[in-house]
Amino acid sequence: MIVGISIGAVNVPLGDVWGIVLHHVTGAGAAHSDPALDQIVWNFRTPRVVLAALVGAGLAVSGAVLQTVVSNPLADPIVLGFSYGATLGAVLVITLGGGAALAGLGVSAAAFLGAVAAGALVFALGQRRGRLAPTRLVLAGVAVGYVFLSATSYVQLQATPTELRTVMFWMLGSVSGAQWGQLPTVTAVVLVTTTLLSLFGRRLNALLAGDESATALGVDVNRLRAVLLVLAALLTGTVIAVAGSIGFVGLMIPHLVRLTTGADHRRLLPLTALLGAVYLVLVDLLSRTLNRPNEIPLGIITALLGAPFFLWLLRRNKGLD
Repeated sequence: MIVGISIGAVNVPLGDVWGIVLHHVTGAGAAHSDPALDQIVWNFRTPRVVLAALVGAGLAVSGAVLQTVVSNPLADPIVLGFSYGATLGAVLVITLGGGAALAGLGVSAAAFLGAVAAGALVFALGQRRGRLAPTRLVLAGVAVGYVFLSATSYVQLQATPTELRTVMFWMLGSVSGAQWGQLPTVTAVVLVTTTLLSLFGRRLNALLAGDESATALGVDVNRLRAVLLVLAALLTGTVIAVAGSIGFVGLMIPHLVRLTTGADHRRLLPLTALLGAVYLVLVDLLSRTLNRPNEIPLGIITALLGAPFFLWLLRRNKGLD
């Protein structure tokens, strides 16, 4: 994170970054002699890097939980439709913002509500005779996602060229607009939900053995799935609302952790959060340095890195046959 703050259009020595951050956080030491440098480090880059870490952690943890809940290694917030719901909400505000129909919602609030709406639909459609079925959840997620995606495409047709550029950049993900005011809510949601999900570690491990085995161990499978889906939707909606739709993080990072530490969720979830945070900070660093002074949306880089990884995983994992 310190390296991410240091490198940019104006490179800042690591020592100066440490000094500025410590001064603002603890009050230790004197203020930096260059006010412009202080503003670059503290007001622009630090909130951006912190937000990237929070978003990476949130998407990775959500993906790890959803893969277990629906018993599908390809599950993530996009597959279950959460991301498409958030995208529709944001696009509506960007193209029709200020309209009475949107009640003055901001982009982040509308994206969050869109993700929650998508999650509620998937939850309702994924039930059979009062029980949540993993296969039905995945199919419902795909169907709901395409409905929201088609609605988003229609709204885009009504957008002006300026609005369309904003929409496309948001849909591909970015933390360039990070502000300190966004961080308290996102930090609280990511920390609290990740902690709660980690406390479900033993019961998530039981789900890996199948519903019958989990029930025999005393786990209320249907109730557990419902709680986990709600927490995952809350986590996903919060981070997508501030950073846009970013793919492959929730797919790739949990698999990388499983390859090295195993599938025990008591270790898997905290390590997934940590690796997801590091990963997206590095991706954000690449996004603003590969094509200076222009920025590449985060989703383009995560797709370029994530797709080859899954092709490799497909060839490596003979169990998929």
